[in-house]
Amino acid sequence: MTIRVLIADDQDIIRAGLATILNGQPDIDVVGQAADGREAVALAQQLRPDVCLFDIRMPHLDGVAATRQLAGPDIAEPMAVVVITTFDTDEYVHGALKAGARGFLLKDAGPDLLVQAIHAAAAGDALIAPSITARLLEEFSTTQQSATPTQPIDPLTEREEEVLLTVAKGRTNAEIADDLYISLSTVKTHLASLMNKLGARNRVEIAMWAYETGRLQN
Repeated sequence: MTIRVLIADDQDIIRAGLATILNGQPDIDVVGQAADGREAVALAQQLRPDVCLFDIRMPHLDGVAATRQLAGPDIAEPMAVVVITTFDTDEYVHGALKAGARGFLLKDAGPDLLVQAIHAAAAGDALIAPSITARLLEEFSTTQQSATPTQPIDPLTEREEEVLLTVAKGRTNAEIADDLYISLSTVKTHLASLMNKLGARNRVEIAMWAYETGRLQN
């Protein structure tokens, strides 16, 4: 199956580079490009791509607002959005994840990680660049200590806690299965249970909850 991708970035050279990398993959097709967030949302609604790759900083409508309009909590059929940014301390990343982004990575992450992120998003998974996961989410968790994360009514099982930590480290389903010596279907079952217990819409929100509750500091 060919993965249809929409790219949005206000820099022509960046858009061209991303498109070249992705179109070079046998199973990825860049079906549209936008120079600002407003155009990106309109194109996404028109083309219904499998994955949207959005820059954080764009004119007219930034990547966070664009993501919220396409993948926010009030969207009946949320799209898969991957956010890409230049700075690992970008204050908008937390907002993008809350808005429904399925993952994020740095623009210097390299072609391999970019392709992995697109494949993960298309498969309903998420990829958070390992090099920035802990730094970003811990930073935002620290700045929001006054807000107490919602605790699940039903406690997490020991295995769910293990899956939770691997998700927070940016591992994909296949990597979690290898790490914990369980099947892919079992991983998906645990993820579904975690989302249900935590009230999370996707694995990115699961990762954020893990950081907000200080689990990776234990």
